[in-house]
Amino acid sequence: MSSSQDVVSSYQDAPTRTVSAGGVDFAYRELGPKTGVPVVLVTHLAAVLDNWDPRVVDGLAAHHRVIAFDNRGVGASTGTTPKTIQEMAADAVTFIRALGLTKVDLLGFSMGGMISQVIVRTEPDLVRKLIIAGTGPAGGEGIKNVTRISNIDTVRALLALQDPKQFLFFTRTANGKRAGKEFLGRLKERKNNRDKAISLKAYRAQLKAIHRWGLEQPSDLSVVKHPVLVANGDNDRMVPTSNTHDLARRLSDSELVIYPDAGHGGIFQFHAQFVGKALEFLAR
Repeated sequence: MSSSQDVVSSYQDAPTRTVSAGGVDFAYRELGPKTGVPVVLVTHLAAVLDNWDPRVVDGLAAHHRVIAFDNRGVGASTGTTPKTIQEMAADAVTFIRALGLTKVDLLGFSMGGMISQVIVRTEPDLVRKLIIAGTGPAGGEGIKNVTRISNIDTVRALLALQDPKQFLFFTRTANGKRAGKEFLGRLKERKNNRDKAISLKAYRAQLKAIHRWGLEQPSDLSVVKHPVLVANGDNDRMVPTSNTHDLARRLSDSELVIYPDAGHGGIFQFHAQFVGKALEFLAR
C-alpha cells in the first residue's frame, strides 16, 4: 500500500488491494485525491466492489478520496459473513482503522445505510458527515419483508432473463426500465480484475441480518448530531420510502432528497443530481 502511487481518477482503473485486520483480509479500492476527509462507501445486500455505480464513485472522487470495500466474507474479503448489522458495523470500523483513518465521511446504501447508522452511534468521533440512501431505521416499516421481496424479484428476473436489480432497484415505468438498463451497463464497464461474486452462504447471512434489523426496537436517533443527507426514490419497494422520511424526521441535522419516478436505486438513476448534491453537502 504505497502512498506514493499516482492518483487514480477512475473507479474502472482502481486496483483491488487488501489490508489485514482482526483476522480478516479486507479487499478494497481507492481513488481520488489523497488529501482531506475520505468518503468510505458501505454497500448493499449481495454487493461486491463491482456493484458501485462508477458514475457516483468517479463523481465523488473528482473532489474526495473515495474508498470502497468488501464486507467480511464477501467478494474477495476473507472470513465468515456476520448475521447481524451490528457485527458488520464493527467490521467496517476495523477496516477503517486498519487504513490508519481517524475521521471519515460515510456513504451507506441500503444495507450499508443500516451499517452506517450503527457506526455513527457506536463510533461518533470517527464520522464527520453521513450520507444514507435507500435505507431505513431499525424496526422500520417493511424491512422484515426484504427477504421475501428479494426472492420474488429474483424469480421474476430469471423468468424474464434479466438481472434482479432491474426489478429491485428501479420502477417498472419506461423511465425506470431505461435507467435500470443504463445502470447495469455501467456496472460492466470494468473489464479487468473484477471482484468475486458473493457466495450463497454470505447472501443468506446478510438476509438474516437485515431481517433482524427489521424486527429490532427503534433506536434513539436523536443522539446522532452529525449532518446527514438522506436520499431515496419516491417508490422504493425494497425498503419503503416512508422509512427515508422517518429517518429525516428523527435525525436532528438532516437534509432529505427524494427522486421522482425512482425506486430503491434512485441515487443511481439520478446519479448526476445525486453527486452534485452530495458534493455540495460534503463541502459545507
